[in-house]
Amino acid sequence: MIRRTVLIVALFAALPAFAQIYTWKDGGGRVHFSDTPPATGEVSVIKGATAPRPAPTPAPATDNGGTPANDAAVPKGPATLAEREQAFRERRAAAAEAEAKAGEEAAREAERQRFCEQARNQLTALQSGQRVSRFNAAGEREFLDDATRDAEIERLQQQMGAHCKQ
Repeated sequence: MIRRTVLIVALFAALPAFAQIYTWKDGGGRVHFSDTPPATGEVSVIKGATAPRPAPTPAPATDNGGTPANDAAVPKGPATLAEREQAFRERRAAAAEAEAKAGEEAAREAERQRFCEQARNQLTALQSGQRVSRFNAAGEREFLDDATRDAEIERLQQQMGAHCKQ
């Protein structure tokens, strides 16, 4: 049973091999090849042959330098697989570069916002009038006097003006 099924499938698969190829010339003198004959006209049958390859295109006219005389007149054929692969790799690299650049920009913006928030908080604390202390280089607590407080307020306002949008 299986042998009969395999034989039938093989016969059906081989049917296209028995097809005939027809060739004819149209009114313009162009030669056509097909597996079906035209409705009218003189037809030749090519037995056991395969479809012919397309004729090579003529070379474009060149100027004295050997380059095409008119780049717009030179038809560009379909891109080869290697060209399409190269173009894909370039697009993917450009997208990855743009994504990395956007990530770096987002990180810089987040850092800037964090700095501005801290500077606003420090400025608010200094302007509140409460006693403010900080640790000096020796690790001792020292309280800010009015002159130091005013200098610190001025420094924070300058930094916020330069780095923060208000």
